[in-house]
Amino acid sequence: MNKTLDYNDVFDSLHEECGVFGIYGSEDAAAHCALGLHALQHRGQEAAGIISTNHQNFFFHHDEGHVGDIFNNSNIISKLSGNTAIGHVRYSTAGKKHDTNIQPIFAELEFGGIAVAHNGNLTNANTIKQELIAKGSIFKSSMDTEIILHLIAQSKLNTISDRIIDALKQIKGAYSVLLMTNDSLYAIRDPNGVRPLSIGKLNESYIVASESCAFDIIGAKLIRDVEPGEMVVINQNGFKTYKPFAKQLNKFCIFEYIYFARPDSIINNNYVYDVRKNIGKYLAQENPIDADVIVPVPDSGVPSAMGYAKESNINFEFGIIRNHYVGRTFIEPTDQVRHLGVKLKHNANKSVLQGKRVILVDDSIVRGTTSKKIVSMVRAAGAKEVHMKISSPPTTHSCFYGVDTPNRSKLIAASHSVDEIAKLIGVDSLSFISLDGLYKSIGEAKRNNEEPQFCDACFSGQYPIELVDESNQNLPLFNNL
Repeated sequence: MNKTLDYNDVFDSLHEECGVFGIYGSEDAAAHCALGLHALQHRGQEAAGIISTNHQNFFFHHDEGHVGDIFNNSNIISKLSGNTAIGHVRYSTAGKKHDTNIQPIFAELEFGGIAVAHNGNLTNANTIKQELIAKGSIFKSSMDTEIILHLIAQSKLNTISDRIIDALKQIKGAYSVLLMTNDSLYAIRDPNGVRPLSIGKLNESYIVASESCAFDIIGAKLIRDVEPGEMVVINQNGFKTYKPFAKQLNKFCIFEYIYFARPDSIINNNYVYDVRKNIGKYLAQENPIDADVIVPVPDSGVPSAMGYAKESNINFEFGIIRNHYVGRTFIEPTDQVRHLGVKLKHNANKSVLQGKRVILVDDSIVRGTTSKKIVSMVRAAGAKEVHMKISSPPTTHSCFYGVDTPNRSKLIAASHSVDEIAKLIGVDSLSFISLDGLYKSIGEAKRNNEEPQFCDACFSGQYPIELVDESNQNLPLFNNL
């Protein structure tokens, strides 16, 4: 019988829900798009899709699974003809996979075909959906991305650009959106710039992607980030930029630096790898403790552990080895072996841990179930003491801007003190970096409590964009997954 891992194990971490890639003006548009999505695979492993155009017709291919499994032969790529393409990788929670929710999505509108790929989450999606349904709109998916298409279709304005702007002015939330018509590629970031989006160039082709690592894989050059509230239009007339939205404070998701973004990406002119090492440095300064060895919880804890080890002058070692070839389901012959699930991903390196005072460094604690199993595994390998350092503040609130997080009632830090969490997961001591330390790691002197420079709502509970649907509990659930 094929069973899934225990829910608490699979979801004891935060997950970015998707990544986008678009390219205009390349004879190998679909191939470059597939490679770019491969580089963005960390942002979504459930499904992927590509839509291309030859400026007359549109071609698409999508499926559930990893990019390399979906776009695995030249025949598939060759059918995605044209010099313009957009693609999407997606993450979803268990039990909510459906091919109608795989992006990009496409529709034939009054002016022709249009494809949309979206990273983020709309906080008034339920409200708008009910209004659209009342006017006769028919939805075929449960994604808030489809709302954007309906709003464009219903706009009374003349040009496609104006219709897109009109549609986006009606929505609230976080979005980095790519739209493709038969002659243009559009890239838009929400006015607060919550989710990342970058512009690159390969020869004469323009590229837009969630992260710069997607440019590196095809040899493209990073130009800059799409600015918050900016709309970039790329077509045969070149590259044009517009600022159609009222200026808002920048609220970039601070967790991109901690965990979501790939360490080799550049975001807001910051190297993510360097930021993570800085986080380890300030974590060591704020929470010094005597120990024999620093051990990262791989892979996300590695750069911060390196920074912690350098600052504290304690040896860095790989005391936990990660298996990189684990899927999200596996064969479990009996319920008696379910508790072994953590060893699918991690195994203790006894030669490093035995008889040692160990400091474990990880990016976050969500539910605490995985942390507890890792600590138990390290102790079983002979560690004399186990201390845990976390390179983010306690996660006390759910995200509503495009990150899959458990309900707040499931977040261990929402209802337990640091000392209580330490007892629950079985460590000798536990500490988290402070919000000030986190801001310093990114180059900000200190967090301004009145107007923080980032979205840190998962730590502070200060939501920068109105949660319209959350305040209207009478609306039916509209699931973006």
